[in-house]
Amino acid sequence: MARVTAQLTMRRVTADDQQLVERLWQYYRYDLSEFRDSYPDGEGLFTWHILRDFFDEQACAAQDLHAFLVFVDGRPAGFAMADGLPDGARSVYAFFVTRAARRTGVGRFAASRLLAELPGRWQIGFQEENPGAARFWRRLVADEFGDAWREETRPVPGKPHLPHDVFILLDNSTAATA
Repeated sequence: MARVTAQLTMRRVTADDQQLVERLWQYYRYDLSEFRDSYPDGEGLFTWHILRDFFDEQACAAQDLHAFLVFVDGRPAGFAMADGLPDGARSVYAFFVTRAARRTGVGRFAASRLLAELPGRWQIGFQEENPGAARFWRRLVADEFGDAWREETRPVPGKPHLPHDVFILLDNSTAATA
């Protein structure tokens, strides 16, 4: 794996970032379309309106939404988003690193920072048929949490024809305070 020798930064999104996030979202959804049987709409865009809540302070507070942009030498390189679940845990809502920054440490940097920024119970979903994501998340949690995590599989809501999603379940509450 090539390592980035550039400056890596990650910061919360602001209202001024909405257009940038919406554009990066198109690349993210395009990458996932291979595994999730999804297509762009009649205008050639993947669904993006669900991002609006990440730019609404009231929605963020009510739904425990968090969004971060990742930069390499000041250039956009991806995003990391989390949302709250009804049981009080958090989920990695969306995670994306541009192809130019993959396998360079940028993803590890962003994922580690996301989990550290928001201590507590987590579920991290991915598709087993997406081997890059499966390797990435398993390696990251094994390196950072040892064997203090587990996996489970669940059907994809509304798409019974797709293979089940895999979820990594962990709790970094004690690790964050230790």
